[in-house]
Amino acid sequence: MTQANNPLHGIKLEDLLTDLVDHYGWEELGSRIDIRCFNHDPSIKSSLRFLRKTLWAREKVEYLYLKMNKLPLPAKKPRDDGYQASDKTLRAAKSRAAAKPNKDSNDDTQVNANIWGK
Repeated sequence: MTQANNPLHGIKLEDLLTDLVDHYGWEELGSRIDIRCFNHDPSIKSSLRFLRKTLWAREKVEYLYLKMNKLPLPAKKPRDDGYQASDKTLRAAKSRAAAKPNKDSNDDTQVNANIWGK
Protein backbone atom coordinates (compact mmCIF):
# COMPACT_ATOMS: atom_id res chain seq x y z
CA MET A 1 0.00 0.00 0.00
CA THR A 2 1.65 3.22 -1.16
CA GLN A 3 -0.64 5.64 0.69
CA ALA A 4 -0.32 4.10 4.17
CA ASN A 5 1.23 7.24 5.68
CA ASN A 6 -0.96 9.76 3.87
CA PRO A 7 -3.67 11.11 6.23
CA LEU A 8 -5.55 12.58 3.24
CA HIS A 9 -5.84 9.27 1.41
CA GLY A 10 -9.46 8.58 0.48
CA ILE A 11 -10.68 12.11 1.24
CA LYS A 12 -12.10 13.91 -1.79
CA LEU A 13 -11.08 17.51 -2.34
CA GLU A 14 -14.75 18.51 -2.38
CA ASP A 15 -15.35 16.90 1.04
CA LEU A 16 -12.21 18.52 2.40
CA LEU A 17 -13.28 21.97 1.18
CA THR A 18 -16.84 21.51 2.43
CA ASP A 19 -15.55 20.62 5.91
CA LEU A 20 -13.33 23.72 5.94
CA VAL A 21 -16.19 25.99 4.88
CA ASP A 22 -18.51 24.45 7.50
CA HIS A 23 -15.89 24.91 10.21
CA TYR A 24 -14.45 28.35 9.32
CA GLY A 25 -16.89 29.94 6.88
CA TRP A 26 -15.86 31.68 3.65
CA GLU A 27 -14.79 34.92 5.33
CA GLU A 28 -12.45 33.27 7.84
CA LEU A 29 -11.18 30.84 5.20
CA GLY A 30 -10.38 33.77 2.90
CA SER A 31 -8.47 35.55 5.65
CA ARG A 32 -6.45 32.42 6.50
CA ILE A 33 -5.69 31.55 2.86
CA ASP A 34 -5.74 34.71 0.77
CA ILE A 35 -6.90 33.52 -2.64
CA ARG A 36 -9.52 35.16 -4.82
CA CYS A 37 -11.86 32.17 -5.03
CA PHE A 38 -12.34 32.38 -1.23
CA ASN A 39 -12.69 36.17 -1.01
CA HIS A 40 -14.72 37.25 -4.05
CA ASP A 41 -18.05 35.55 -4.77
CA PRO A 42 -16.93 32.23 -3.22
CA SER A 43 -18.47 28.92 -4.20
CA ILE A 44 -17.46 25.29 -3.87
CA LYS A 45 -17.48 24.83 -7.64
CA SER A 46 -15.17 27.76 -8.45
CA SER A 47 -12.86 26.93 -5.56
CA LEU A 48 -12.55 23.29 -6.65
CA ARG A 49 -11.72 24.37 -10.20
CA PHE A 50 -8.96 26.67 -8.94
CA LEU A 51 -7.55 24.22 -6.39
CA ARG A 52 -7.33 21.40 -8.93
CA LYS A 53 -5.23 23.60 -11.22
CA THR A 54 -3.05 25.33 -8.63
CA LEU A 55 -0.68 23.18 -6.61
CA TRP A 56 0.46 25.81 -4.09
CA ALA A 57 -3.12 26.75 -3.17
CA ARG A 58 -4.20 23.12 -2.82
CA GLU A 59 -1.23 22.46 -0.54
CA LYS A 60 -2.26 25.36 1.71
CA VAL A 61 -5.87 24.10 1.87
CA GLU A 62 -4.74 20.55 2.64
CA TYR A 63 -2.38 21.83 5.34
CA LEU A 64 -5.18 23.84 6.98
CA TYR A 65 -7.47 20.80 6.86
CA LEU A 66 -4.82 18.66 8.57
CA LYS A 67 -4.32 21.32 11.27
CA MET A 68 -8.08 21.65 11.78
CA ASN A 69 -8.48 17.91 12.33
CA LYS A 70 -5.25 17.59 14.35
CA LEU A 71 -3.81 15.08 11.88
CA PRO A 72 -0.08 14.61 11.30
CA LEU A 73 1.34 17.45 9.24
CA PRO A 74 3.54 16.73 6.22
CA ALA A 75 7.20 17.66 6.23
CA LYS A 76 8.05 20.78 4.25
CA LYS A 77 9.46 19.85 0.86
CA PRO A 78 12.45 22.03 -0.02
CA ARG A 79 12.53 23.17 -3.61
CA ASP A 80 15.91 23.76 -5.15
CA ASP A 81 14.64 26.53 -7.42
CA GLY A 82 12.20 28.17 -4.99
CA TYR A 83 9.50 28.08 -7.64
CA GLN A 84 5.99 27.37 -6.38
CA ALA A 85 3.69 26.36 -9.19
CA SER A 86 1.94 23.38 -10.62
CA ASP A 87 3.98 20.75 -12.41
CA LYS A 88 2.56 21.87 -15.74
CA THR A 89 3.68 25.46 -15.17
CA LEU A 90 7.07 24.31 -13.94
CA ARG A 91 7.58 22.17 -17.06
CA ALA A 92 6.62 25.12 -19.27
CA ALA A 93 9.09 27.41 -17.49
CA LYS A 94 11.89 24.86 -17.86
CA SER A 95 11.16 24.39 -21.56
CA ARG A 96 11.21 28.18 -22.12
CA ALA A 97 14.55 28.42 -20.31
CA ALA A 98 15.97 25.58 -22.41
CA ALA A 99 14.81 27.24 -25.64
CA LYS A 100 16.71 30.48 -24.92
CA PRO A 101 20.24 30.53 -26.34
CA ASN A 102 23.10 30.99 -23.91
CA LYS A 103 24.74 34.40 -24.18
CA ASP A 104 28.32 35.11 -23.25
CA SER A 105 28.34 37.41 -20.20
CA ASN A 106 31.29 39.39 -21.62
CA ASP A 107 29.47 40.22 -24.85
CA ASP A 108 27.83 43.61 -24.15
CA THR A 109 27.01 44.30 -27.81
CA GLN A 110 24.09 41.84 -27.75
CA VAL A 111 22.32 43.44 -24.77
CA ASN A 112 18.90 44.62 -25.92
CA ALA A 113 19.82 43.96 -29.55
CA ASN A 114 16.22 43.07 -30.29
CA ILE A 115 15.09 46.48 -28.96
CA TRP A 116 17.81 48.80 -30.29
CA GLY A 117 18.59 46.93 -33.49
CA LYS A 118 22.34 46.58 -32.91
